[in-house]
Amino acid sequence: MTEEIIIAGFGGQGVLSMGKIMAYSGVMQDMEVSWMPSYGPEMRGGTANVIVILSDERISSPIIRKFDTAIILNQQSMDKFEDTVKPGGILIYDSNGITRHPERGDIAIYRIDAAEEASKMKMQKVFNMIVLGGFMKVKSILKMDNVVKGLKKSLPERYHNLIPMNEEAIKRGMEIVMKVN
Repeated sequence: MTEEIIIAGFGGQGVLSMGKIMAYSGVMQDMEVSWMPSYGPEMRGGTANVIVILSDERISSPIIRKFDTAIILNQQSMDKFEDTVKPGGILIYDSNGITRHPERGDIAIYRIDAAEEASKMKMQKVFNMIVLGGFMKVKSILKMDNVVKGLKKSLPERYHNLIPMNEEAIKRGMEIVMKVN
């Protein structure tokens, strides 16, 4: 099993931290893992993406151009990465700010209204965990207990009191993700 994932959006959406939590979770499951972030010089508002590879085997290179799964969080990333999903792959996107929805017929497309849900929950900071929950529902690679361990590893200890809220957001994401095609 090898899953090659790109997560892309604006800086400040938790793109890199979502990738880091996925990577730590994979390590907790004894997987081979690669986490390769890419971002512009802007802290918030610029583009950010991260490639995460989770595998049972050694990973030969973290640099890839085609992905099994794309998690897209803004229109700019949709325009750039929709075509990089391998035929038969998966595209998960948050519809907030998307003006051109994905149209490919050779991939499975899922929508998750994570920004809207985070707003309803009055917890905008867990937007990325709602999206992660959607991914976990669609691709059952990562186990919840390992994701919680990944959260503990990636969050500073002073924020460990927020882990139950993040876990709730992940569960909510699992409930609201929906297949489009």
